[in-house]
Amino acid sequence: MTHCRKENLVHFAVTIISKDRPGIVADVTEVLFRLGCNIEDSSCTMLGGDFAMILIVSHEKPFTKAKLVDEFKELHERTGLVTYVRTLSEAEICPIKEEGELCLISVYGSDQPGIVYRVTRVLADHRVNIADLNTKLIGTVEEPVYVLMLEATLPDGVTIDTVSGLLENLRKELKVEITVRSITPVAL
Repeated sequence: MTHCRKENLVHFAVTIISKDRPGIVADVTEVLFRLGCNIEDSSCTMLGGDFAMILIVSHEKPFTKAKLVDEFKELHERTGLVTYVRTLSEAEICPIKEEGELCLISVYGSDQPGIVYRVTRVLADHRVNIADLNTKLIGTVEEPVYVLMLEATLPDGVTIDTVSGLLENLRKELKVEITVRSITPVAL
């Protein structure tokens, strides 16, 4: 197995959930900074009235999960912020370079059970890999509109037109708008 990261680093997945308030990101990153951790990847979002973060952090060995957990205990006691820490294996930290076309799929329609499941089941059945997924309820209380946005990588032999065709029956059945468009990567 080839090593994709420095062998002298240990990696952790850190999940944070807290009632939303200003300063959560600053509080969390202050703990990580004080410890000398490096944030390698992260995603943060509002979920209802809560704020959620998932971070991949690294630190030079020797460094333990217990040390990381202990440092977050004080923050939990002070703010109620809940933290879960998991040590990652090398296989989990080596990013898999997805080959294939990137696409953005958006779904808009009346809020109803099953939208996420039905769309993602069709994609999974055709080996489409979802890299990012967000949902949100917009509109009014009287007329809520459900929004699903997902970024995916298409496998060989599956095109934007193929995916659009696969989702056409769902569009009609669920009475929602579904669009599939290509995402053009930009080289930096």
